[in-house]
Amino acid sequence: MEYKNEVIKLSHTKLDLDRIVVIGRSYDEYVDMFKLSDKELAGKKILDCPAGACSFTAIANSKGFNNTAADIAYDHSEDDLYHKGLKDIQHAVEQMKAAKNNYVWNYFDDIGALHKHRLKALTDSTADRKKFPDRYIPATLPSLPFCDNEFDVILSAHFLFMYDDRLDETFHFQTIEEFLRVARQEVRIFPLVDLKGKRSIYLDKVIKDLKNKGFTLKEVNVNYEFQENANTMLVIKKNEHAKSSMTY
Repeated sequence: MEYKNEVIKLSHTKLDLDRIVVIGRSYDEYVDMFKLSDKELAGKKILDCPAGACSFTAIANSKGFNNTAADIAYDHSEDDLYHKGLKDIQHAVEQMKAAKNNYVWNYFDDIGALHKHRLKALTDSTADRKKFPDRYIPATLPSLPFCDNEFDVILSAHFLFMYDDRLDETFHFQTIEEFLRVARQEVRIFPLVDLKGKRSIYLDKVIKDLKNKGFTLKEVNVNYEFQENANTMLVIKKNEHAKSSMTY
């Protein structure tokens, strides 16, 4: 891919609401998942993608930071997503009761505390989207409607690598390439395991290819683990002479 100094024009395909899972994480979870600090966030333009019902953008901007959220779900209204989110959270909680042993109950005391956090994230993100709709951009990966180097840092949680059973290798490579086009400094991806808690089948190939292209990569342990073994993130730093295209 050649970098072009122009906004990519996209014709978004609206995904049926029934196929969207609307469950969000909190600002505090993001801080721990991505090893963030107020000092690090200050003065930087951050993109959360795909952001879903996460409250990171809402709380970050309330603190005076510059945050944008992107997700295919934002083609739907705030109220539709909120009501879908309520149902999805309840469904997830019920399912989790049967699979409780697959999770580490340190970050959340119990399922009741988890439910409270998820509901708060959904409520905060919905309220912020209603008040500041320009912060929430509809986007259909692996394409983004942003200019080259528009954001300092891109954060991507619980999407790439986690769903390697349904998002194929080409999609992973194309999406990361697009993240690198839009990011000026770095991309952070969490977690690095699939839904079964095993290291993603695509992770090592992505790391090898990006290193060969001149990017700097590091797997970083973080102070967050809810799904078992999901406690590391991938940091991809852009270098001046790194090549733009990946091999896939």
